[in-house]
Amino acid sequence: MSTPPPSLLVEDLAFAYPDGHQALYGVDLRIGPGERVAVLGPNGAGKTTLVLHLNGILRGGRGRVEVAGLPVEGRDLREVRRRVGIVFQDPDDQLFMPTVGEDVAFGPRNLGLSEPEVARRVADALAAVDMADAADRPPHHLSFGQRRRVAVATVLSMRPEVLVLDEPSSNLDPAGRRELAEVLQALPVTLLMVTHDLPYALQLCARSVVLDGGVVVADGPTRELLADPALLAAHRLELPFGFDPRAVR
Repeated sequence: MSTPPPSLLVEDLAFAYPDGHQALYGVDLRIGPGERVAVLGPNGAGKTTLVLHLNGILRGGRGRVEVAGLPVEGRDLREVRRRVGIVFQDPDDQLFMPTVGEDVAFGPRNLGLSEPEVARRVADALAAVDMADAADRPPHHLSFGQRRRVAVATVLSMRPEVLVLDEPSSNLDPAGRRELAEVLQALPVTLLMVTHDLPYALQLCARSVVLDGGVVVADGPTRELLADPALLAAHRLELPFGFDPRAVR
């Protein structure tokens, strides 16, 4: 039986912006189906630049990116963008329709699906993020944490294979943080999470990658990386005061 291709494959990815700033210097990353991986690193490490290559928002540098065996280019780009859902840091970047239900329906309608199928996907996606009762509500009437979960639903309605989250816990109160974690833990997808929130990385991702200076400087079990004070200090990563990753179940 043939082995399925990795959900995400990044090989020797280098990229410079038009102003000459080199953001990535040769990133290699392989994520298997169903894996949950956190990308850690200081500001300016290249994390967002890497994420924007995963569905072709940025292209044109050196190296290659594949999603489930499909190159992120040319005729495969539309299918790649269906398979890779990116949830940005600010949910208001993704919510622009009069109601929650219309926001979640926007992607499936653009795929040309029938209205009964669109309705099924909206219901399934909202149920998955515990927002089933919010379909008729205006997004701006929701709390920040609720809007972030709806932003996740707008991506889930496309039935992605890979879910990419940029700083998912930022600006959430403790209850919103817990509610989002419960949602993410239950999703049957490959997960890539960019975060400065090291306890959240430990809670949600068994594996972490540290990116700094446009290259991968560490890749291993999250608990082991977070228990290495020299590694954290070298790359401006800090645990909350008193937090011991070895003591967390």
